[in-house]
Amino acid sequence: MPARATDEILNRLAALHPKKIDLSLARMGRLLDALGNPERRLPPTIHVAGTNGKGSTIAFMRAMLEAAGQRVHVYTSPHLVRFNERIRLGAAGGGVLVSDAALAEALDRTETANAGQPITLFEITTAAAFLLFAEHPADVLLLEVGLGGRLDATNLVAEPLASVITPVSIDHVDFLGTSVEAIAGEKAGIIKPRRPVVVGSQVPEALAVIERAAAKKLAPLFVRGQQWNVSEEAGRLVYADEDGLLDLPRPRLVGPHQIDNAGLAVATLRAVKLPAAHEAGILQADWPARLQRLPTGPLVARAPAGVEVWLDGGHNAAGGAALAHALCELEERYSRPLVLILGMLGTKDVTGFLAPFAGLVREAIAVPVPGEHAGLKPEDVAAAAMGLGMSARVARDVGSALDSIARTSQVPPPRVLISGSLYLAGAVLAANGAEPA
Repeated sequence: MPARATDEILNRLAALHPKKIDLSLARMGRLLDALGNPERRLPPTIHVAGTNGKGSTIAFMRAMLEAAGQRVHVYTSPHLVRFNERIRLGAAGGGVLVSDAALAEALDRTETANAGQPITLFEITTAAAFLLFAEHPADVLLLEVGLGGRLDATNLVAEPLASVITPVSIDHVDFLGTSVEAIAGEKAGIIKPRRPVVVGSQVPEALAVIERAAAKKLAPLFVRGQQWNVSEEAGRLVYADEDGLLDLPRPRLVGPHQIDNAGLAVATLRAVKLPAAHEAGILQADWPARLQRLPTGPLVARAPAGVEVWLDGGHNAAGGAALAHALCELEERYSRPLVLILGMLGTKDVTGFLAPFAGLVREAIAVPVPGEHAGLKPEDVAAAAMGLGMSARVARDVGSALDSIARTSQVPPPRVLISGSLYLAGAVLAANGAEPA
């Protein structure tokens, strides 16, 4: 079945609820009951919530498990180029993205079971994913929360193998709350009675909330800095817990924050005693649009020769801080002027994202986020950058921004980072000819 047919089904399902986001478990519970409760027939499941690092942590776990011969289902969101990226079905030798035909068949079944009742697109597509995961054999399911945790559609998995909480920070304040404590409470909603909880680096306020939630559920905690730790030493990743020390290579994924994500992946798999090839997984893990170098492609070709083009979907203050730290590290290795091409949604804190880049950026170029998303006006993004002391201007789109860089003469050629939104990142990958795998 062609992708167009799948897109038609998704467009039809998107009209079943007037809101794109409406956090609730009632609609999802009703639909899963109508489908025969596939959430009760899933493989052993690791449920992952948090603000930043969820996808990268899952990518490391998948690579480590697959390198050890495990069949791994994966559910993540949002997608970058094609909806199929959200659902990866485990197979011997490595998982594959769900085919258009299999996805369309699962969506048809969920649409029939839903019988036209109000339900969000994320809920009904998550139900379709649960059908696929329940009906295809695998050893493990890595399940990413869509938004928050407590009322997320994925949170009807009653007995996960483990719950994982990556670093919590301010984001999605319209839905999760305006304080770190409130947001941590929503993320901690995935904790289940007596099921282990593996926790990444947290600010004290978030950790206190997570610890209280785990105590109420009698859920054993594995917290970074307490039961386990990870660090970089002499260009290596050093992991330690009560079972011993691991001396591992630095991850292929770029940036100091990927040391943290890889460590959390190792801690999770060791906490639940799953077979894992840690070294091979760390070297093989791939996660697009997370400080990804784009060496070639039709969009990149619009930049002048010698320019480095990087892509990252970071979009909140903590993500900006992690990116700025990683770019400082790149700058120490090879100094180049930094140009930031930025587009952000209207719900995001553009000043909070940009603040860590103050003093690093030669120029910021604001562009619109393509598609139907409620993006900030580029003029407002540029004004926020100028408010932080940056030189800033507006371009029609990313290609035009790269063209304008080509008309300048800089020695050495600049390092360009395109960032601010996963939706912008997906459009960049599509324009550059990327095919998800």
